[in-house]
Order: sequence, then C-alpha cells, then structure tokens
Amino acid sequence: MAKYSRIRDLREDADKTQKELADYLGTSTQHYGKYELGHAEIPFERAILLARYYNVSLDYLAGLTNVKRPLPKTKMSDQERLLIESVRDLDDDERESFLKIAELISGRDDDRER
Repeated sequence: MAKYSRIRDLREDADKTQKELADYLGTSTQHYGKYELGHAEIPFERAILLARYYNVSLDYLAGLTNVKRPLPKTKMSDQERLLIESVRDLDDDERESFLKIAELISGRDDDRER
C-alpha cells in the first residue's frame, strides 16, 4: 500500500491537525491517520479534495512529480500541447536529438542534466 507522506508534509506546512483534515474529508481522525501512514488507500474523490485544498496536483500527492502546480492547460495553446505530446511519444534517443535541435533554434545552449 502506498505511503502518502506528502499529505502529512502538506498538512504540517499548513499548520493543520489531522482532525481538521479528517473533518474536511468527512472521515474520522483515525482513518485519516491511516492515509498518512499508508495503512489505507485514499479514495479518488478524497484525493481530489486534498489536491484542491492544498492547491497541488494529484501527481504531486501521489509522489509522481516534485512539481506542486504544473502549468495549467489553459495557458498552453493547442499547438504547444500537441508538440509536448509528440515529444513524449519519442524514444530516448529521438527525444535527446529533438531537445538539442530545439536548444539550437531557441539560442539556448542548455547544459543542465536531464
């Protein structure tokens, strides 16, 4: 079972108690504590409530990303979204080549690690 340490960290950062979050989610304090320890799975509806409460993505809550708030889709054009989807479909070598070409075109010589 997954351990949801991020919800504990978010709760502590917000100076909230387990009881406050349990009340918000409509569950008991004991059951909420089981979420934080990973002794109980968080129902999807409650995960959505937590993501909204803390203004973070579900991916962040699940530990799939370290980015709390990804770029909202509304700020990307359809072309930008299509480009990103196309790049994601490339294999590792193709993606690396694409990124090098993009850096050359944009005038950025980006030496950061990938």
